[in-house]
Amino acid sequence: MDLPLVWFAIVGLMFVAYFMLDGFDFGVGLSLPILGRTDGERRRIINAIGPVWDLNETWVIVAGAALFAAFPEWYATMFSGFFHALVVLLLGLIVRAVSFEFRHQRDSARWRAGWDACIVAGSAIPAVIWGVAFANLAQGVPMEPHQGGALVTGGLLALLSPYALLGGATTLVLFLAHGTVFLSLKTDGELKASAHRLAGRALLGALVLAALFLGWTVVQHPSPLVVVLAVLAAVTLAGAWLANRAERDGRAFALTAATVALAVGTLLATLLVREGGPFVMPASNPAGDFVGLTVANASSSPYTLEVMTWAAVFSLPVIAAYQIWTYWVFRKRITADHVGAAH
Repeated sequence: MDLPLVWFAIVGLMFVAYFMLDGFDFGVGLSLPILGRTDGERRRIINAIGPVWDLNETWVIVAGAALFAAFPEWYATMFSGFFHALVVLLLGLIVRAVSFEFRHQRDSARWRAGWDACIVAGSAIPAVIWGVAFANLAQGVPMEPHQGGALVTGGLLALLSPYALLGGATTLVLFLAHGTVFLSLKTDGELKASAHRLAGRALLGALVLAALFLGWTVVQHPSPLVVVLAVLAAVTLAGAWLANRAERDGRAFALTAATVALAVGTLLATLLVREGGPFVMPASNPAGDFVGLTVANASSSPYTLEVMTWAAVFSLPVIAAYQIWTYWVFRKRITADHVGAAH
């Protein structure tokens, strides 16, 4: 068994799970100033993700830990090369988490408005940066060999190519669509109707941006696997728009989740099919024998990967089962009566 490749797939699945789950959290936060016309509506919007948002972030923590253990060279190169962007991302996540907890601590409209703005910013910043980061992984970044590994040579501006910025815009609008579809599923009355209308507009915007971004990705990496995944992502996104139009909220949410998974899968597939790979972080400026970090040269020892595999076999099903149970417990819609009863 090729354990480095297995762990590339496991880490990839962890990030897919994270974007599917925390993606709608980001979308809900982005919708707050648009749908939350009254404090009661804003409380309902926040309460829709209140029981699950921190649980959804479990997957990025687990993915980061697995990345550190399974691919230390990839972890070191990416976290040093993307340092400034990742610091901003973490600050955004921290501000968003604090806002959820502090918003209701004082009975002041100005106090709540300030924390609501932080929720929006803390949702928008990670949504954009994650798209920019994964677009850079697919496109490749300028690197040079360094102490047996690699070192990113470009600064922050080197990461902001037109392709990467389009990736950030795509994830921003796609997460907004994913989140508003979730609100349609979790609320009722006028708030549900408003979320349904916003979801329709966001899904159309996501269709346009995703078509441009995934089309550009296919042009750069025209392999059958990348083409199939990109086409499936477009089909599921179009299906989500049709399901939302028919007010089939559960189906629309399942299809937006599938779109997120397929879009991330498309970017990860580019690393597998790139010549000289499979890669974890290709160089955009290959020179001689140095082409970047591959699955083979960036991975830990076989013994480390074997121990990690046994740990994953027992721990990952427990994490998934607990998350499924949590969603089942908090499956009901958030109504105005629920919010009123909580205060």
